[in-house]
Amino acid sequence: MNEGKHRFHPVGAIARMTGVSVRTLHHYDEIGLVPPSARTSAGYRAYSDADVERLHRVLTYRELGFPLEQIATLLDDPSADAMAHLEQQRTLLTERIDRLHRMVAAVEDMMNSKKQGIALTAEEQTEIFGDHWMGDEYAEEAQQRWGGTDEWKQSAERTKHFSKADWQAIKADTDAVEAALADGLARGVAPGTVEAGELAELHRASIEKFYDCGYEMQVCLAQMYVADGRFTKHYDDIAPGLAQYVHDVIVANADQQN
Repeated sequence: MNEGKHRFHPVGAIARMTGVSVRTLHHYDEIGLVPPSARTSAGYRAYSDADVERLHRVLTYRELGFPLEQIATLLDDPSADAMAHLEQQRTLLTERIDRLHRMVAAVEDMMNSKKQGIALTAEEQTEIFGDHWMGDEYAEEAQQRWGGTDEWKQSAERTKHFSKADWQAIKADTDAVEAALADGLARGVAPGTVEAGELAELHRASIEKFYDCGYEMQVCLAQMYVADGRFTKHYDDIAPGLAQYVHDVIVANADQQN
């Protein structure tokens, strides 16, 4: 698309070039973070080269962990001290890298020791899952409720070979899935949309590390998230309203598969 000496690109082309979803570009426009400089005669968004450059700056700040509100300040407020913000973020990233190095070392120790099928101690469970891990108490309750199901048997067979390193990897993956769901809630990704469906599939894939999880089973889990106060608190401690959002995303995706 060309207008005079200025070159403009449709939103779909920008999404393909940058790897950012069209929905995210729409969101960035709606909050004034990366508004397109023009509209086509049909009213569609059209981005200039300068808009694309601004988008790349936004993506760079996002990669560094900056929230959208702070990015807007850095880009638009001439009094903002970008260097101070970057130095602060560098410190946070360095601390995160140090933690990851320690985790890698722990994983390598486990790999070298070739420990398989060894149950985690209570201390190791707390180390990996945190102080609020329900541990043996919840495991006993879960066995009473689902011990006779195929899913329980399949999970027991798979997890009996998990090492501490495996559980650490699963915890990291679970944290990433929950963070993605919380981000979807924060950005207003509506249940039933393509992006929300992708979030539901991420959740289902995380469950399938333990047992084969069809859509009916996933909906049962989603109902438990809002019916059992312990699960609701877990999700809502991450982001208020997240338990209901996860439920709605899963149910809407399952409905679309039928």
